[in-house]
Amino acid sequence: MVTRVLIADDDGVVRDVVRRYLERDGLEVSTAHDGNEALRLLSSQRIDVAVLDVMMPGPDGMALCRRLRQNGHYSVPVILLTALGEEDDRIAGLEAGADDYLTKPFSPRELALRVRSVLRRSPASIAAHPVDITSGDLTVSTASRSATVGGRTVSLTNREFDLLLFFLTHAGTVYTREDLLKEVWHWDFGDLSTVTVHVKRLRSKLGDRHRVQTVWGRGYMWAPDEASPGQPDAAG
Repeated sequence: MVTRVLIADDDGVVRDVVRRYLERDGLEVSTAHDGNEALRLLSSQRIDVAVLDVMMPGPDGMALCRRLRQNGHYSVPVILLTALGEEDDRIAGLEAGADDYLTKPFSPRELALRVRSVLRRSPASIAAHPVDITSGDLTVSTASRSATVGGRTVSLTNREFDLLLFFLTHAGTVYTREDLLKEVWHWDFGDLSTVTVHVKRLRSKLGDRHRVQTVWGRGYMWAPDEASPGQPDAAG
């Protein structure tokens, strides 16, 4: 099945350049000039990745991302395009539920790579042999890419699920943020705050049942079942 990408940006030049580049990369592309058009396409088409401009008119990319997450559309990866380069703005986008972001101006090739990255799923060996993984009363299904805590479904974005699955399948091993960026995001470099925000969101969604521990000066680790759940990370 061909991957369909939604590009929502009020700049016609950006839409056209990105569309032509992604189509040359073998992807199908739908375009929207504002948030309302993007919402219509998201509700009427199968969209595999949504690329949303933070500054487009009504609703903007940030608001649209929040709406998607609040409505339970966690299966649609979101990449935000922003002209805002401040760390607080980038973190706000991630906390809104975005899987990734790019700061304008950006390379269309880099965007294509980010699209491929957010589409990546679990490691091939796990994907080929779906299993249920448990840790205490947390259960993760690799077949349905879902998680439950005490029988309660936990709504996770694709990237949050990938991070949780990586932790579960590598319990007891400490990983730096650089390690996680490479192993989960498949980036050789990038903003480390991306990892920090996703870890905080994962902890929040799992509540007291999370086992993500901060190993000070080293990184993060999913504690084995016999250990106590990790404590909140005040420093990120």
